[in-house]
Amino acid sequence: MENAPGEGQKVWDGPTRLFHWTLVLLMLDAWLTIRFGDVRLRWHQWNGYAVAVLLLFRVCWGLWGTQSIRFAAFLRGPRAVIAYLLALRRGQHPPYGGHNPAGGWSVLAMLLLLLIQVVTGLFANDEILASGPLSYLVDKETASWLTMIHAVNIWLLLGLILLHLGAISFYWLAHKENLLAPMLHGYKEVSALPQGFANRLAPPGRAGWTLLLAGVLFWLAIWGWR
Repeated sequence: MENAPGEGQKVWDGPTRLFHWTLVLLMLDAWLTIRFGDVRLRWHQWNGYAVAVLLLFRVCWGLWGTQSIRFAAFLRGPRAVIAYLLALRRGQHPPYGGHNPAGGWSVLAMLLLLLIQVVTGLFANDEILASGPLSYLVDKETASWLTMIHAVNIWLLLGLILLHLGAISFYWLAHKENLLAPMLHGYKEVSALPQGFANRLAPPGRAGWTLLLAGVLFWLAIWGWR
């Protein structure tokens, strides 16, 4: 547990915040490169590789990282989600140390859509200028089908991003809770935390070897076995 005077308790560790904002920049850049001029999609592909490594890192970090961002800490059952949403409807705002029950599932949905985007991109083939590094493993029809999913899934992803931004605005306007600030400096005010909340931060070195592991796993999956 780490506390900062006047700032509350640390909820989001450095690796989690770096993951979040790096992912934001990569997703923005991936969209810009495909919209403006990256005809052969070289930069777009490298963007996708970086996102893939980040996703592998986040999955691993969700298993053995800081307590508040572990999947076991924020993925709750349907009853908890419904109870939380009903409380919001009544104008209440139950405090949570990490993600609330609804937010936890939105995080998982975001990761799954990103995973779909990355995997389909690896097998995609436009049959003109660009193809994914694993497109040779599937036949033409399958590659075309995966390319279509890659194109459609981005709109689902954008829709979820807009929902995410809408939720941030809702909490700010309805409950005066700034969700962006903690993702910048890592701390939540004590008043926004449940009583007795204590967060166990992962050792600093664990993030380094987790990122290295993610990079090695991705390299082995794409190029290492050839």
